[in-house]
Amino acid sequence: SVPFLIRLFPILLTKFVFLNFLAFPFFADLRRPELLVNNTVSLYLATEPGVTVGVWHTVPGSRGAEAQGKDQRWYEEALADAHPVIIYLHGNGGTR
Repeated sequence: SVPFLIRLFPILLTKFVFLNFLAFPFFADLRRPELLVNNTVSLYLATEPGVTVGVWHTVPGSRGAEAQGKDQRWYEEALADAHPVIIYLHGNGGTR
């Protein structure tokens, strides 16, 4: 019956291959990354009218002591300093 269902509904195959309907970790509030990852803040970028992309900014462990207790403004200023920025693109799973 599984091949028959996949033949009728090919979208099922992509759902089960990629499992993008599952959000892991379960019940995590991804808008508050500081609860999951140390020295991290959630930022939002307006890429074009009507489109907003959520990003996490995580400072390296070497700056962890400096980042303790800082607000979002400090993290935004840290992006503008001379330290390199590494961008990790996770894909289109719908979660960070």
